[in-house]
Amino acid sequence: MKAMLSCLVLCLLPCVLHAGDMQARPTRPDAADIRRIEAVIGDFMATHRVPGLSVALVIDGQPAWSRGFGMADVENAVPATAATAYRSASIGKTMTATAAMRLVEAGKLDLRADIRRSCPAYPAKPWAITVRQLLSHQSGIRHYGGPRDREEQASTVHYTNVIDAMGPFKDDPLLFQPGTRYGYSTYGYDVLGCVLQGAAGKPFLDVMHELVWAPAKMASTRDDDPSAVIAGRAAGYALVDDALRNARHVDMSNRMPAGGYITTVDDLARFEAALMDETLVRPATFRQMLEPSVLADRTQVPYGLGWAIELEPWRGDTWAFHGGSSPGVSGIVALMPKHRFGIAVLANLEDLSDRNQLVEQITRIALHFDAGADAAE
Repeated sequence: MKAMLSCLVLCLLPCVLHAGDMQARPTRPDAADIRRIEAVIGDFMATHRVPGLSVALVIDGQPAWSRGFGMADVENAVPATAATAYRSASIGKTMTATAAMRLVEAGKLDLRADIRRSCPAYPAKPWAITVRQLLSHQSGIRHYGGPRDREEQASTVHYTNVIDAMGPFKDDPLLFQPGTRYGYSTYGYDVLGCVLQGAAGKPFLDVMHELVWAPAKMASTRDDDPSAVIAGRAAGYALVDDALRNARHVDMSNRMPAGGYITTVDDLARFEAALMDETLVRPATFRQMLEPSVLADRTQVPYGLGWAIELEPWRGDTWAFHGGSSPGVSGIVALMPKHRFGIAVLANLEDLSDRNQLVEQITRIALHFDAGADAAE
Protein backbone atom coordinates (compact mmCIF):
# COMPACT_ATOMS: atom_id res chain seq x y z
CA MET A 1 0.00 0.00 0.00
CA LYS A 2 1.34 3.44 -0.82
CA ALA A 3 0.95 6.67 1.16
CA MET A 4 -1.01 9.33 -0.62
CA LEU A 5 0.23 12.27 1.47
CA SER A 6 1.98 13.07 4.71
CA CYS A 7 0.24 14.45 7.78
CA LEU A 8 -0.17 18.22 7.90
CA VAL A 9 -0.88 18.23 11.62
CA LEU A 10 0.27 15.22 13.61
CA CYS A 11 -2.42 15.11 16.28
CA LEU A 12 -5.28 16.96 14.66
CA LEU A 13 -5.16 15.78 11.08
CA PRO A 14 -4.16 12.14 10.97
CA CYS A 15 -3.04 10.94 7.56
CA VAL A 16 -4.65 7.92 5.91
CA LEU A 17 -2.93 5.49 3.54
CA HIS A 18 -4.88 4.42 0.48
CA ALA A 19 -4.55 2.93 -2.97
CA GLY A 20 -6.77 1.45 -5.62
CA ASP A 21 -9.68 2.93 -7.51
CA MET A 22 -12.26 0.14 -7.74
CA GLN A 23 -15.77 1.02 -6.63
CA ALA A 24 -17.50 -1.10 -3.99
CA ARG A 25 -21.20 -1.12 -3.30
CA PRO A 26 -22.05 -0.16 0.29
CA THR A 27 -23.96 -2.76 2.28
CA ARG A 28 -25.16 -2.86 5.86
CA PRO A 29 -22.60 -4.78 7.95
CA ASP A 30 -23.70 -8.35 8.61
CA ALA A 31 -22.86 -10.43 11.67
CA ALA A 32 -19.55 -11.58 10.19
CA ASP A 33 -18.54 -7.99 9.35
CA ILE A 34 -19.39 -6.88 12.86
CA ARG A 35 -17.33 -9.65 14.41
CA ARG A 36 -14.34 -8.61 12.31
CA ILE A 37 -14.83 -4.94 13.15
CA GLU A 38 -15.10 -5.71 16.86
CA ALA A 39 -11.94 -7.83 16.71
CA VAL A 40 -10.02 -4.98 15.04
CA ILE A 41 -11.23 -2.54 17.69
CA GLY A 42 -10.35 -4.92 20.51
CA ASP A 43 -6.82 -5.38 19.19
CA PHE A 44 -6.41 -1.62 18.76
CA MET A 45 -7.57 -0.87 22.30
CA ALA A 46 -5.31 -3.52 23.79
CA THR A 47 -2.28 -2.31 21.82
CA HIS A 48 -2.80 1.35 22.70
CA ARG A 49 -4.21 0.80 26.21
CA VAL A 50 -7.42 2.70 25.48
CA PRO A 51 -9.83 2.81 28.46
CA GLY A 52 -12.99 3.48 26.45
CA LEU A 53 -13.87 3.92 22.78
CA SER A 54 -17.05 4.36 20.76
CA VAL A 55 -17.60 3.81 17.03
CA ALA A 56 -20.45 4.56 14.61
CA LEU A 57 -20.90 3.79 10.92
CA VAL A 58 -22.96 5.43 8.20
CA ILE A 59 -23.80 2.94 5.43
CA ASP A 60 -25.68 3.94 2.28
CA GLY A 61 -26.19 7.40 3.74
CA GLN A 62 -27.85 6.27 6.98
CA PRO A 63 -26.56 5.55 10.50
CA ALA A 64 -26.18 1.77 10.39
CA TRP A 65 -24.25 0.50 13.41
CA SER A 66 -22.68 1.85 16.58
CA ARG A 67 -21.24 0.49 19.80
CA GLY A 68 -19.09 1.40 22.77
CA PHE A 69 -16.14 -0.61 24.07
CA GLY A 70 -14.29 -0.59 27.38
CA MET A 71 -14.90 1.93 30.14
CA ALA A 72 -16.19 5.48 29.88
CA ASP A 73 -15.23 5.92 33.55
CA VAL A 74 -12.59 3.54 34.85
CA GLU A 75 -12.82 4.60 38.51
CA ASN A 76 -16.56 4.00 38.66
CA ALA A 77 -16.66 1.06 36.22
CA VAL A 78 -19.07 2.78 33.81
CA PRO A 79 -19.07 1.06 30.40
CA ALA A 80 -18.67 3.08 27.22
CA THR A 81 -21.65 3.02 24.84
CA ALA A 82 -22.55 4.62 21.53
CA ALA A 83 -24.28 7.33 23.60
CA THR A 84 -21.21 8.16 25.71
CA ALA A 85 -20.45 11.88 25.48
CA TYR A 86 -16.88 12.90 24.68
CA ARG A 87 -15.12 16.14 23.86
CA SER A 88 -15.27 16.76 20.13
CA ALA A 89 -11.80 18.31 20.01
CA SER A 90 -11.01 19.53 16.47
CA ILE A 91 -13.65 17.30 14.90
CA GLY A 92 -15.84 20.25 15.86
CA LYS A 93 -14.31 22.29 13.04
CA THR A 94 -16.39 20.26 10.57
CA MET A 95 -19.55 21.40 12.38
CA THR A 96 -18.50 25.06 12.58
CA ALA A 97 -17.59 25.04 8.88
CA THR A 98 -21.02 23.59 8.07
CA ALA A 99 -22.72 26.43 9.95
CA ALA A 100 -20.60 28.89 7.94
CA MET A 101 -21.65 27.34 4.64
CA ARG A 102 -25.30 27.41 5.64
CA LEU A 103 -24.96 31.15 6.22
CA VAL A 104 -23.29 31.44 2.81
CA GLU A 105 -26.23 29.63 1.21
CA ALA A 106 -28.63 31.98 3.02
CA GLY A 107 -26.82 35.03 1.62
CA LYS A 108 -25.72 36.20 5.08
CA LEU A 109 -22.03 35.46 4.60
CA ASP A 110 -19.64 35.93 1.68
CA LEU A 111 -16.60 33.67 1.45
CA ARG A 112 -14.68 36.49 -0.27
CA ALA A 113 -15.56 39.14 2.31
CA ASP A 114 -13.19 40.70 4.83
CA ILE A 115 -13.87 38.98 8.14
CA ARG A 116 -14.00 42.34 9.94
CA ARG A 117 -17.29 43.04 8.19
CA SER A 118 -18.94 40.54 10.55
CA CYS A 119 -16.32 40.48 13.32
CA PRO A 120 -15.05 44.04 13.92
CA ALA A 121 -13.74 42.93 17.34
CA TYR A 122 -10.83 41.26 15.55
CA PRO A 123 -8.24 44.01 14.99
CA ALA A 124 -7.20 45.17 11.54
CA LYS A 125 -3.96 43.65 10.26
CA PRO A 126 -1.63 44.69 7.42
CA TRP A 127 -3.70 42.50 5.08
CA ALA A 128 -7.39 41.70 4.96
CA ILE A 129 -8.46 38.14 5.81
CA THR A 130 -11.38 36.52 4.00
CA VAL A 131 -13.91 34.05 5.38
CA ARG A 132 -12.63 31.41 2.96
CA GLN A 133 -9.10 31.86 4.32
CA LEU A 134 -10.32 31.22 7.86
CA LEU A 135 -12.15 28.07 6.76
CA SER A 136 -9.15 26.70 4.84
CA HIS A 137 -6.41 27.66 7.35
CA GLN A 138 -4.82 30.26 5.08
CA SER A 139 -5.46 33.26 7.35
CA GLY A 140 -2.00 33.62 8.89
CA ILE A 141 -3.54 33.63 12.38
CA ARG A 142 -1.32 31.61 14.65
CA HIS A 143 -2.08 28.24 16.22
CA TYR A 144 -0.94 27.34 19.72
CA GLY A 145 2.72 27.91 20.45
CA GLY A 146 5.08 30.55 21.65
CA PRO A 147 5.83 31.53 25.24
CA ARG A 148 2.24 30.94 26.43
CA ASP A 149 1.72 27.57 24.77
CA ARG A 150 1.25 25.48 27.93
CA GLU A 151 -1.02 28.08 29.50
CA GLU A 152 -3.19 28.30 26.38
CA GLN A 153 -3.56 24.56 25.82
CA ALA A 154 -4.34 23.93 29.50
CA SER A 155 -6.51 27.02 29.99
CA THR A 156 -8.90 26.97 32.94
CA VAL A 157 -10.36 30.40 32.17
CA HIS A 158 -14.06 30.31 31.34
CA TYR A 159 -15.08 32.66 28.52
CA THR A 160 -18.76 33.47 28.25
CA ASN A 161 -18.62 34.54 24.60
CA VAL A 162 -16.51 34.04 21.49
CA ILE A 163 -15.38 37.66 21.36
CA ASP A 164 -13.71 37.56 24.77
CA ALA A 165 -12.09 34.23 23.86
CA MET A 166 -10.06 36.00 21.16
CA GLY A 167 -8.24 38.00 23.84
CA PRO A 168 -5.15 35.77 24.19
CA PHE A 169 -4.20 36.02 20.50
CA LYS A 170 -6.11 38.72 18.61
CA ASP A 171 -3.38 41.35 18.94
CA ASP A 172 -0.58 39.03 17.78
CA PRO A 173 0.85 39.62 14.30
CA LEU A 174 -0.10 37.36 11.41
CA LEU A 175 2.44 34.66 10.59
CA PHE A 176 2.15 35.27 6.84
CA GLN A 177 0.14 37.16 4.25
CA PRO A 178 -3.28 35.49 4.04
CA GLY A 179 -3.67 33.17 1.07
CA THR A 180 0.04 32.59 0.54
CA ARG A 181 0.52 29.61 2.87
CA TYR A 182 -1.34 26.89 4.73
CA GLY A 183 -1.06 27.12 8.52
CA TYR A 184 -3.42 25.03 10.64
CA SER A 185 -4.95 27.33 13.23
CA THR A 186 -7.37 26.59 16.03
CA TYR A 187 -7.45 30.32 16.74
CA GLY A 188 -8.45 31.00 13.15
CA TYR A 189 -11.61 29.01 13.83
CA ASP A 190 -12.14 30.97 17.04
CA VAL A 191 -12.29 34.08 14.86
CA LEU A 192 -14.64 32.23 12.51
CA GLY A 193 -17.01 31.81 15.46
CA CYS A 194 -17.03 35.58 15.92
CA VAL A 195 -17.73 35.96 12.18
CA LEU A 196 -20.68 33.56 12.31
CA GLN A 197 -22.11 35.28 15.36
CA GLY A 198 -21.94 38.66 13.63
CA ALA A 199 -23.31 37.40 10.31
CA ALA A 200 -26.24 35.60 11.96
CA GLY A 201 -26.94 38.35 14.47
CA LYS A 202 -27.26 35.94 17.39
CA PRO A 203 -25.03 34.21 19.96
CA PHE A 204 -22.61 31.69 18.52
CA LEU A 205 -24.03 28.65 20.31
CA ASP A 206 -27.51 29.56 19.09
CA VAL A 207 -26.10 29.61 15.55
CA MET A 208 -24.66 26.12 15.99
CA HIS A 209 -27.84 24.73 17.50
CA GLU A 210 -30.17 26.22 14.90
CA LEU A 211 -28.06 25.62 11.80
CA VAL A 212 -26.37 22.28 12.56
CA TRP A 213 -27.27 20.37 15.71
CA ALA A 214 -31.07 20.69 15.60
CA PRO A 215 -31.59 19.96 11.86
CA ALA A 216 -29.17 17.01 12.04
CA LYS A 217 -30.97 15.71 15.18
CA MET A 218 -27.76 15.87 17.21
CA ALA A 219 -29.57 16.02 20.54
CA SER A 220 -26.50 15.15 22.63
CA THR A 221 -24.16 17.76 21.12
CA ARG A 222 -23.54 21.00 22.99
CA ASP A 223 -20.84 23.26 24.42
CA ASP A 224 -18.20 21.60 26.58
CA ASP A 225 -18.98 23.40 29.83
CA PRO A 226 -16.88 21.80 32.61
CA SER A 227 -19.31 23.00 35.29
CA ALA A 228 -22.40 21.54 33.60
CA VAL A 229 -23.86 18.17 34.53
CA ILE A 230 -23.89 16.27 31.25
CA ALA A 231 -25.48 12.83 31.08
CA GLY A 232 -23.11 10.11 29.96
CA ARG A 233 -20.01 12.30 29.89
CA ALA A 234 -16.84 10.20 29.69
CA ALA A 235 -13.98 10.68 32.08
CA GLY A 236 -10.77 11.66 30.28
CA TYR A 237 -7.40 9.97 30.60
CA ALA A 238 -3.74 10.27 29.62
CA LEU A 239 -0.85 7.84 29.69
CA VAL A 240 1.89 9.32 31.87
CA ASP A 241 5.11 7.36 32.39
CA ASP A 242 3.29 4.35 30.98
CA ALA A 243 0.53 4.57 33.61
CA LEU A 244 -3.10 5.61 33.14
CA ARG A 245 -3.85 8.95 34.79
CA ASN A 246 -6.82 11.30 34.89
CA ALA A 247 -6.42 13.97 32.23
CA ARG A 248 -5.64 17.51 33.37
CA HIS A 249 -8.58 19.82 33.93
CA VAL A 250 -9.14 22.35 31.16
CA ASP A 251 -11.89 24.72 30.10
CA MET A 252 -12.46 24.48 26.33
CA SER A 253 -14.31 27.80 26.07
CA ASN A 254 -11.10 29.42 24.81
CA ARG A 255 -11.50 27.35 21.62
CA MET A 256 -15.24 26.75 21.39
CA PRO A 257 -15.74 27.20 17.60
CA ALA A 258 -12.56 25.23 16.91
CA GLY A 259 -13.66 22.16 18.87
CA GLY A 260 -15.01 23.00 22.30
CA TYR A 261 -18.10 20.82 21.97
CA ILE A 262 -19.41 17.67 23.63
CA THR A 263 -20.77 15.01 21.28
CA THR A 264 -21.35 11.29 20.75
CA VAL A 265 -20.51 8.96 17.89
CA ASP A 266 -24.23 8.50 17.25
CA ASP A 267 -24.58 12.26 16.83
CA LEU A 268 -21.53 12.38 14.56
CA ALA A 269 -23.07 9.65 12.41
CA ARG A 270 -26.27 11.70 12.18
CA PHE A 271 -24.17 14.71 11.21
CA GLU A 272 -22.40 12.85 8.40
CA ALA A 273 -25.68 11.39 7.17
CA ALA A 274 -27.29 14.85 7.20
CA LEU A 275 -24.43 16.22 5.09
CA MET A 276 -24.91 13.45 2.55
CA ASP A 277 -28.72 13.59 2.37
CA GLU A 278 -28.88 17.39 1.82
CA THR A 279 -30.43 18.14 5.23
CA LEU A 280 -27.65 20.60 6.06
CA VAL A 281 -26.18 21.94 2.81
CA ARG A 282 -26.88 21.63 -0.90
CA PRO A 283 -24.92 19.03 -2.88
CA ALA A 284 -22.88 21.71 -4.67
CA THR A 285 -21.96 23.27 -1.34
CA PHE A 286 -20.93 19.93 0.11
CA ARG A 287 -18.76 19.25 -2.92
CA GLN A 288 -17.17 22.67 -2.49
CA MET A 289 -16.32 21.87 1.14
CA LEU A 290 -14.52 18.71 0.02
CA GLU A 291 -12.44 20.33 -2.72
CA PRO A 292 -8.75 21.04 -2.02
CA SER A 293 -8.11 24.69 -1.32
CA VAL A 294 -5.67 26.62 -3.50
CA LEU A 295 -2.96 29.07 -2.47
CA ALA A 296 -2.17 32.29 -4.30
CA ASP A 297 0.55 30.49 -6.31
CA ARG A 298 -2.05 27.85 -7.37
CA THR A 299 -0.60 25.15 -5.10
CA GLN A 300 -3.26 22.70 -3.95
CA VAL A 301 -3.62 22.10 -0.22
CA PRO A 302 -5.17 18.85 1.11
CA TYR A 303 -7.70 20.77 3.20
CA GLY A 304 -11.01 22.10 1.97
CA LEU A 305 -13.55 24.07 3.98
CA GLY A 306 -13.56 22.36 7.37
CA TRP A 307 -12.36 18.97 6.10
CA ALA A 308 -8.95 17.49 5.39
CA ILE A 309 -8.84 15.65 2.07
CA GLU A 310 -6.71 13.02 0.38
CA LEU A 311 -5.64 14.58 -2.92
CA GLU A 312 -5.55 11.19 -4.65
CA PRO A 313 -8.88 9.30 -4.92
CA TRP A 314 -9.48 6.03 -3.14
CA ARG A 315 -11.80 3.58 -4.92
CA GLY A 316 -12.89 6.39 -7.19
CA ASP A 317 -14.03 8.52 -4.26
CA THR A 318 -12.85 11.36 -2.05
CA TRP A 319 -11.56 10.43 1.38
CA ALA A 320 -12.40 13.37 3.65
CA PHE A 321 -11.58 13.33 7.34
CA HIS A 322 -10.79 15.32 10.46
CA GLY A 323 -9.03 14.27 13.60
CA GLY A 324 -8.99 15.78 17.04
CA SER A 325 -7.07 15.46 20.28
CA SER A 326 -7.63 17.44 23.46
CA PRO A 327 -6.99 16.70 27.13
CA GLY A 328 -8.80 13.42 27.84
CA VAL A 329 -9.96 12.60 24.32
CA SER A 330 -8.92 11.60 20.81
CA GLY A 331 -11.15 11.08 17.81
CA ILE A 332 -11.58 11.04 14.07
CA VAL A 333 -14.41 11.30 11.55
CA ALA A 334 -14.12 10.28 7.90
CA LEU A 335 -16.45 9.93 4.94
CA MET A 336 -16.60 8.85 1.30
CA PRO A 337 -19.44 10.84 -0.31
CA LYS A 338 -19.90 8.75 -3.47
CA HIS A 339 -20.08 5.59 -1.39
CA ARG A 340 -22.38 7.42 1.05
CA PHE A 341 -20.20 6.07 3.83
CA GLY A 342 -19.09 7.66 7.08
CA ILE A 343 -17.34 6.63 10.27
CA ALA A 344 -16.85 8.27 13.67
CA VAL A 345 -14.49 7.19 16.44
CA LEU A 346 -14.13 8.82 19.87
CA ALA A 347 -11.90 7.59 22.71
CA ASN A 348 -11.28 8.89 26.23
CA LEU A 349 -7.48 8.84 25.90
CA GLU A 350 -5.55 11.89 24.70
CA ASP A 351 -2.78 11.81 22.07
CA LEU A 352 -3.98 8.45 20.76
CA SER A 353 -1.90 7.41 17.75
CA ASP A 354 -2.88 5.27 14.75
CA ARG A 355 -6.53 6.36 14.67
CA ASN A 356 -6.11 6.71 10.91
CA GLN A 357 -5.18 3.03 10.53
CA LEU A 358 -8.14 2.01 12.68
CA VAL A 359 -10.71 3.86 10.57
CA GLU A 360 -9.17 2.52 7.38
CA GLN A 361 -9.35 -1.07 8.63
CA ILE A 362 -12.98 -0.66 9.66
CA THR A 363 -13.85 1.01 6.35
CA ARG A 364 -12.36 -1.86 4.37
CA ILE A 365 -14.46 -4.35 6.31
CA ALA A 366 -17.69 -2.33 6.22
CA LEU A 367 -17.47 -1.65 2.47
CA HIS A 368 -16.09 -5.08 1.57
CA PHE A 369 -13.01 -3.62 -0.06
CA ASP A 370 -10.64 -6.26 -1.35
CA ALA A 371 -7.28 -5.62 0.34
CA GLY A 372 -5.63 -7.93 -2.18
CA ALA A 373 -5.96 -5.28 -4.89
CA ASP A 374 -3.85 -2.90 -2.82
CA ALA A 375 -1.27 -5.52 -1.98
CA ALA A 376 -0.73 -6.20 -5.68
CA GLU A 377 0.26 -2.58 -6.42
